[in-house]
Amino acid sequence: MRSDLFDAPSQTSQPSCLLSPEFLAIRFFPQIQLPFELPDQPVPIADVADLFGVTHRTLHFYEEKGLLVAGRATGRGTAPMRVYASDQIRRMAVITACREVGIGIVMIQDLLSELAGAASQAKADDIFSTALQQRKREMTAEISQIRRQMQQIETLVSQDTDDRTETSRRAACPPLADIERRCLSLMSDGYSASRIARELEIDLDEMRRIEIALIDKFEASNRFQAIAKALVAGVVLN
Repeated sequence: MRSDLFDAPSQTSQPSCLLSPEFLAIRFFPQIQLPFELPDQPVPIADVADLFGVTHRTLHFYEEKGLLVAGRATGRGTAPMRVYASDQIRRMAVITACREVGIGIVMIQDLLSELAGAASQAKADDIFSTALQQRKREMTAEISQIRRQMQQIETLVSQDTDDRTETSRRAACPPLADIERRCLSLMSDGYSASRIARELEIDLDEMRRIEIALIDKFEASNRFQAIAKALVAGVVLN
């Protein structure tokens, strides 16, 4: 880092936002380790962008959202330049830490408002810790949802594979008696077991035995799956 990074401009104006009730000064910041020494003098926007690895546009965006406020500095023979005081650097450290763990802008706004009301260092640290724990819970829920979605994908992929395998086995349809084919046809039309028994002129127990035999022949779990497999195999028409 170059030695003149934190050289102060000759004159620095106070940002008007400091007078706005919407922008509250923070006395105590959470203890966040910085990879550089906190400057004593206002820092130009280009250097702040370099320090935190962000763009000028990002810093402007944070200002628009009321997270940061810049001052104006003028040197001899130079145009006014945006600069950030040391307290704004510390605010930026909090903002960056929050963004790195996925905390949204609205939540950061609320966090900074809470920090503005902190009456001690311990309170500021507690507020920040609470925000991080909340984000951790949200991430745990998000991870659980992602796992469920991945499992659903695996199920759908497996089901699709099974369907394609079943289609390729149409020629290997199990041998069926005429009464079994008629029974399957009526089952596919949604007939109840008792109605099928009447249509086939057999007793209900015999109908149950035929149904169980069909489920077994099609290696199904129930009558509905047997019907589905029979449709795929072309045994009955949809």
